[in-house]
Amino acid sequence: MKKIIAGVFATVILAALAGCNNTSAPAPQTEGEPAVAAGSIVYFNLDRVLNEYDMANDLRSVAETRINSINQEVNRRGTKLEKDSKAFQDKLNKGLMTQSVAEVQYKKLQDQQNNFQQYAAQKQQEIAEEQQVMMNQIADAIKTFIDEYNAEKGYAMILTTQGDILPAPVVVADPSLDITDDLLEGLNAAYVKSKTEKKD
Repeated sequence: MKKIIAGVFATVILAALAGCNNTSAPAPQTEGEPAVAAGSIVYFNLDRVLNEYDMANDLRSVAETRINSINQEVNRRGTKLEKDSKAFQDKLNKGLMTQSVAEVQYKKLQDQQNNFQQYAAQKQQEIAEEQQVMMNQIADAIKTFIDEYNAEKGYAMILTTQGDILPAPVVVADPSLDITDDLLEGLNAAYVKSKTEKKD
């Protein structure tokens, strides 16, 4: 399930980052910066950013805790309904209730089953919304940072690549054009700073 979530997650992030357009003038390069000239086309590895960005890991951890809690409650209610159904079937098979009582009990079990299905569907919707909000928060943070980053660096284009075997869209490139490490350092520093400001 984590791989499915990660795949959907990366797709949403890619869509959000596709709009990363900055037409600011190239900034002068200072000492200590990577030797990638302003106006260059650079790229970063989205998989690495999603795995190593502290905010993404924190939000994913919170979401997974909530999702596990929801799933445990759904499973608990499902198990109770299953026990009630078995108990009803046992009593019915042993002839321990009248026809009229059996009909009332059966109707009650059907109502419980319908309520459970509605509850489970509602909780699945909540899980999907939780994941979507998490993905949107991470995509927004990355996009905002990249906009600010590129305003300073002045690259002509920043591409994102994904995958290990045949990464797309950047299959092969000069490693000096890979700004993943630089982005991760900046993203994580900005996240630590924002957490510190929230505490104050």
